[in-house]
Amino acid sequence: MEYYKKTLCVSYQELTCGDDPVITRGALDKQLQRGTIERSHRGGGEGSRAQIIYSSLPDKYQKRFVAKYGDPEQKMIREMILSKVKKDENAERFFEEYRYDKNGEEVPLPERIQAEYVWNASVLNALISELDTLRPKRNMLGSSRNVWETLLLRVEEWREEYAHTLPGSEGRLKSLMKQYRPQNYAILVSGKYGNRNTLKIEEEAGRYLVALKRSRVPVYTDMQIFEEYNRVAPERGWKPLKSARSLREWLNSPRIEPLWYDAVYGEMKAHQRYGRKHKTELPCRRDSLWYGDGTKLNLYYRDEHGNVRTIGVYEVMDAYSEVLLGFHISENENYEAQYHAYRMALQTSGHKPYELVHDNQGGHKKLERLSDGLLSKISHIHRPTAPYSGQSKTIESAFGRFQSQVLHKDWRFTGQNITTKKASSRPNLEFIEANKDKLYTLAELKEKYVEARREWNEMKHPATGISRIEMYNTSVNEETEAVTARDMVDIFWVMTSRPSTFTSSGIEVTIGGKPRTYEVYSSPGVPDHEWRRRNTYKQFYVKYDPYDFGSVRLYWKDKGGEFRFERVAEPYMVIHRAIQEQGEGEAAFIRREQEANIQDRVERQVVAKEIEYEHGVAPEQHGLNTPKLKGITAEVQRQIDRRTKKYSQPPEEIALGRSTKVISNISWDQLGRREVDKRKIVGKF
Repeated sequence: MEYYKKTLCVSYQELTCGDDPVITRGALDKQLQRGTIERSHRGGGEGSRAQIIYSSLPDKYQKRFVAKYGDPEQKMIREMILSKVKKDENAERFFEEYRYDKNGEEVPLPERIQAEYVWNASVLNALISELDTLRPKRNMLGSSRNVWETLLLRVEEWREEYAHTLPGSEGRLKSLMKQYRPQNYAILVSGKYGNRNTLKIEEEAGRYLVALKRSRVPVYTDMQIFEEYNRVAPERGWKPLKSARSLREWLNSPRIEPLWYDAVYGEMKAHQRYGRKHKTELPCRRDSLWYGDGTKLNLYYRDEHGNVRTIGVYEVMDAYSEVLLGFHISENENYEAQYHAYRMALQTSGHKPYELVHDNQGGHKKLERLSDGLLSKISHIHRPTAPYSGQSKTIESAFGRFQSQVLHKDWRFTGQNITTKKASSRPNLEFIEANKDKLYTLAELKEKYVEARREWNEMKHPATGISRIEMYNTSVNEETEAVTARDMVDIFWVMTSRPSTFTSSGIEVTIGGKPRTYEVYSSPGVPDHEWRRRNTYKQFYVKYDPYDFGSVRLYWKDKGGEFRFERVAEPYMVIHRAIQEQGEGEAAFIRREQEANIQDRVERQVVAKEIEYEHGVAPEQHGLNTPKLKGITAEVQRQIDRRTKKYSQPPEEIALGRSTKVISNISWDQLGRREVDKRKIVGKF
């Protein structure tokens, strides 16, 4: 619809379009042919449409038109009014970028206020344009008063449409339009957004206020800061503060608070409050990331003296599934607790994690040192988290939920962290004290904790709705290594830092403050005397399993500092000294070892004699005698003499004829009886 030559017209399309037209095309065409309905022009040409004079439509069609489109005259009047107000894009940009000072901080206008000011400027632009149009007609209207009455009428017409807040009185509207001109948008900003009603603190005075807030000697309250500042303000030429509340708002504003927060609450608190946090995504498969951390086991127990106690636990958790893989309960979060927890986790998983994250406590450093880099052996990558940054570890969150969802159900619950605000997360100490005789013993506590861990692992994961253990068992990580028995030895067996000497009494090593002695055996229960003859009083490094002391591995270092494996050693055989207390086989073992020791003495003598005669230093070669061995039987001495008899005669002259004669005088039966050594006969040639 539109006005054509001051006549309200509607288009042919508006009358006939849609499923329920005002009038059908056929009926409209017939009415036009008869002249019952008039058209203002036929249309034709680019952008020109056929227009029907609205007043020529019969009443029934006018009613249908109003029902479908609304009153066309009112609608056109409204559109004509609205067409005079165009949104001022420059004003929109100005108010979007406008900043005002609020307690020392530059802040933008609220979105609602920005929209209000943009339409105020847009309506003012339209009023100024209207005023410029009406002024030439002032004489025709009779007086300027009629002009402002017209403008005030426009103001009210546009108020509902644009929600502007321009004044509705002639005097205030005149004053505003006199000050305002396009581009002079700041005049529209209310005083409360122009820093006239906010606290104004100069830089030097502000630094003094921050210094008072940071002061530790003495420590000031906000009210004391307010009073101290106003006391010195006149002499320093500063404007006194009027309100302690405004001062408090200024001190707590985002721009000022970081300047004193660390002095009041600690630098680490300030770091956690203001340091940028990473937004991370958890792993999508098992063993990509493990967390290790120690915490309090949140159940009270009673010790052997009946005292109420708590104890710590070190846990290892898979970040993907939140499955608790390994743990160790102990008083302290030391390297031993970490060792046992990681070992259990690896045995449970059967795979090495790709990445292992732990805190930076000294226990991990000692664990690395004593176990020859255990954490490096366990994982492809291991790293510590930033200290005092619990939010960086998923295990901290999991611990909290484990406590509140599982351990909390037990009346022996110790409560969560003391910083918790919920009363339900705190223990009922009166009830605990009244029933301390019903508390778990330490052994019972450990059993209960195993059950609690199993319950947690079988609970549904909050992200998937699948049980944690099922998530873990059905996930596959191709980039993680399976753990073999050899890996367990390499990873978890611990090498002593210093070597120990293998003596005639075996090799002794102190493990966990307890001395343990080991022996090398040739077969079960039979000491290897051949090995002993070569290695007694040799030094070895001992590699042992802290879980099982049934055997150890002996190593020695070569000149290049590399470890070389020697033998496996087992606990030293212990026998009863009193015959009455000796068990079955002990007497036989004693006799066997006595004979073995004698044979060792014989072998040492035989080898020694060979060397003496080889180099001409034997006593017999100089007319002297070697002393007989003490404490042996005559038979053993005869064995030694028999084996060393060849050395008691002077060396025979080697001659071909004599050697041949000797051979010719020996018969075959004599050869067998005399145990002739063929090698010696051959040697005479």
